[in-house]
Amino acid sequence: MALSTASNFAKPDDAFRAIVEAHRGLSDEQSADLDAALVLVLANHIGDIAVLHDAIALAKRRMLDASQQQQQQQQ
Repeated sequence: MALSTASNFAKPDDAFRAIVEAHRGLSDEQSADLDAALVLVLANHIGDIAVLHDAIALAKRRMLDASQQQQQQQQ
């Protein structure tokens, strides 16, 4: 199974809103714990280690790209 990067949600904004709402009222630590738990639940649901590796690599690249863009804007 290949990593799908296209939206699979009929209403992507509803999915985003659900995640944001799940964090409402949580402390930063609780929010980080929720994110970690959600990642583990969804990784288990996927059940494919190759897809998990691809997803981790993509997320890291996006995070690093965003960080580099911020640094460039600050210069």
